[in-house]
Formats: sequence, C-alpha cells, structure tokens
Amino acid sequence: LRSLCLHYNSTMRSLAVSSLLVASASAFSTAPRSYTGLASTVSQQSSLSMLPTNNNNEDSFYPFPSTESSSNFRLDAKPPTSNDEVTDGSADLRQLLGVKGAAGSEDIWKIRLQLTKPVTWIPLVWGVMCGAAASGNYHWIWNPFDPNDRDVMLGLEDTAKGFVAMILAGPFLTGYTQTINDWYDREIDAINEPYRPIPSGAISEGQVIFQIWFLLLGGLGIAYGLDVWAGHDFPTVLALSIFGSWVSYIYSAPPLKLKQNGWAGNYALGCSYISLPWWCGQAVFGELDRPVYFILPILYSIAGLGIAIVNDFKSVEGDRQMGLNSLPVAFGIDGAKYICAGSVTLTQLGVAAYLYSIGETNYAAGLLALLLPQIYFQATLLLPDPVANDVKYQASSQPFFVFGILATALCLGHHDFTA
Repeated sequence: LRSLCLHYNSTMRSLAVSSLLVASASAFSTAPRSYTGLASTVSQQSSLSMLPTNNNNEDSFYPFPSTESSSNFRLDAKPPTSNDEVTDGSADLRQLLGVKGAAGSEDIWKIRLQLTKPVTWIPLVWGVMCGAAASGNYHWIWNPFDPNDRDVMLGLEDTAKGFVAMILAGPFLTGYTQTINDWYDREIDAINEPYRPIPSGAISEGQVIFQIWFLLLGGLGIAYGLDVWAGHDFPTVLALSIFGSWVSYIYSAPPLKLKQNGWAGNYALGCSYISLPWWCGQAVFGELDRPVYFILPILYSIAGLGIAIVNDFKSVEGDRQMGLNSLPVAFGIDGAKYICAGSVTLTQLGVAAYLYSIGETNYAAGLLALLLPQIYFQATLLLPDPVANDVKYQASSQPFFVFGILATALCLGHHDFTA
C-alpha cells in the first residue's frame, strides 16, 4: 500500500505541473534568424543611418567593448515602421516576454526586461525542477499522499531553495545569456531588426553592459549562496554557474562564437537548456555522485541539439550568405532533417533502455509511449517538409519530449541504487 501511495504521489506531482510543461515546450525553441534584405545591405553599412557620437560619453567594460572602441560610430538605427506589432492586444505582454510583435516603450525597466527574454526562462526553470525531482530529496510543505513527508518547516525551506535556484537559472543567468547574445548581434540586428532595443538606441550601450555584469555577478553570488545553504564542501552550484556563463559567452562572442558552427552551437543550446539546470537543481537538493546523473542529462542535451536544428531550416539561405555553418548548410536540408530526427529519437531510446536495464520497466514503457507520438510527428511533419512545418512540428512534438524528461527525473529520484 505504501508503494502504491508513493507511485500515486509521483503521478499527482506530474499532473500538477503539466500546464507548465506544455508552456515550456515552445520556449525550448529559439527564434529563427531573419536575413531579410541582408544580401544587398551587408556590404553597405553606411546605409544603416549610423550616427557619429562623442566617444567620451560611453564607457567600455572588458570583455564587452562598446561600438566606439572599435569604430567611430555607434549603432543608432532608425526604428522602422514595420515592427509588425500585433494588433490583438498582446503587444505589451509580448514586450515583457521578449518575443516578436512587441510594443515599443521608453520605460527603461521594460526595455531591460525585454532584453532578458523572459519566455526563454521557462525551460531552465523546468530543468531545475527536474533536477530536484531526480535528487529524490525534495520535500513537500505537507504531502497529502505520504504521511512521512509532512514536515512543514523542511518543506518551506525546500520550497525557498527551489525558488531561489529558479531565480538563478531564469532571470539572472538566462537573462545574462540573452542580453549578451543581443549585444554581440547588435550589428546584424541593425540590418534585420533595427527596432530592437540596442540598435534602435532605446537603451544605451553603457546601460546594456552594466546589465550584463549585474546579471552575471548577481547570478554567481546567488549560486555561491545556494552552495552555502546546501552545506556543500565544494561549491558545486557556483562551478556549474561559472561553466554555464562561460559557455554562454563563447556561444555569442568572437573569436569562438559557437553559434557559427552547427554542431557546437546547437549542442551548447541543448546543454544550456537541459543539462546545466538539471545539475543545478539536483546539486541543491542532493548529490551528483553517480555517473548516471551526468550521462542521462547529456543524452537529453543531444536530443536538444536535434531540436535546435529545427530552428535553422528557414534560415539556411541567410546562414549560407553569412558564412554560418549550420547543419542544414553543411548537410543540406534533407541530410539535416534526418540528423534532427535521429538525435531526438535515438537518445530517448537509449534512456529508455537504461531505465529498463535497472529494473524500472514501468518508467521505460512510459518513456517509449511518450516517444511514439514524437516519431509520428517526425514522419508526418518534419521529414516531409521541415521548412514549412517547423513551428507545427515543434508545437506538436515537444510536449511529449519534456514529459519524457520529467518521467526520467522522477524515476531516478525514486530508484534505490543501493539495492
């Protein structure tokens, strides 16, 4: 009876957050790049209405040089009339979420929030939750299904820990990642999306650089505080945060700029969205003391690589013109779509096989059941036409993928590795 209650408890936890999982599915996808008009303008930078500025007015903060440190001009693109602001009443919300169709604003705090793209926080927050579940050591405030999990004070403490870890992964380190990415994309955005905050001049370069440093250092401070709170002898959360911040920097910044390479860039995205927040959540509530705690998130990050490829299909011509070696450029659309489908499917089959090998047949069967719809949508949407069906495929397939991550985390959290 106790075993049945625990299993029912896990099921109720899954249902309680199912709506968040569905919302997080779309956030796993980054927006496709836009190169409208790029070929005819990329060699004519003077046509961007860049205005000379006084170099004494803006500062340069290593390692994020201001535009003035490398040229005599500051990007000050004129906001276009074709921002495509939506007319359904959601323009203000879109600005706060950092997505297309947003309203314009002069409120500096709304602009700062827009740079951090809050919609992209969701998968990182969910990754922390999965890590907490995988630790097997997260306690409810008062668990109605388990009489041994009703320590209110312990539950309140774990709730507070989880909330702080989500603030670390979402607003601070994901916000840092998105802001630094916009900073290093400011010149290309001045061509394609000049209404964005940085190229339009809605926020000054000094303010952007201050935000980058504030979010980075604030995030590292929170990470160290979590290590102290969790009683770690080695600052695991801080080490993960430093590593993740470094990956974010080299993803966007020259000379490495991983986003220019299909394999490295897409895997960096998968790792950042899945492995790192998982490890953070698990480190806060438990220990990363078994190889499986690293191997399974890494496998899911390989699947994340496949998901990231989907975003490159519509940008293949622009990537080719810009010299970006995305996988659709390197292998062609036909080759890349099979790499995408294969990485998503084979990695989940590998995870299911491992769960079966440790005797968790119910979880393994559940993971296979969640994989079948993904294969169906690959066969009916992705493989026939990945360019036309990219958004529909992501929306249809990804909820099953993130439910699979949840199932795997719950399995690890409930499995007795000492038996």
